[in-house]
Amino acid sequence: MLMTTTNSVEGRQVTDYLGVVTGEVIVGANIFKDLFAGIRDIVGGRSGAYESTLREARATALNELKEEARALGADAVIGIDLDYEVLGQGGSMLMVSASGTAVKLG
Repeated sequence: MLMTTTNSVEGRQVTDYLGVVTGEVIVGANIFKDLFAGIRDIVGGRSGAYESTLREARATALNELKEEARALGADAVIGIDLDYEVLGQGGSMLMVSASGTAVKLG
C-alpha cells in the first residue's frame, strides 16, 4: 500500500476517496522517566532508547492507519499527518496519532 504525506501521487489519478483513516498509540511516560534515569543511554544529548520507543509508536500508528485503509479497499493513503501529544496528569502519557485519506488510484 502506498502511503504519502502529499495530497496526490505523481503519475496516478485518485479515482475514489474512501474516507479518513487513523491510527493512534498511547504509551506510558513512566518508561521515559526510567530511560532518562539511565544516563548511560544518553549520547550527545540524545537517548537512543527514547528515540527507539517513539519510532516503534510511530510505526504502530502508521500500521493501524494502513490496516484501516486496507479494510476499506484502498490502494493508498494520502495526506498523512503525524501528531505527538502529551496526555494525562503531569504528562504521564504520550500519544502518537496518524491520519490520512484512504483512496483508490487509477
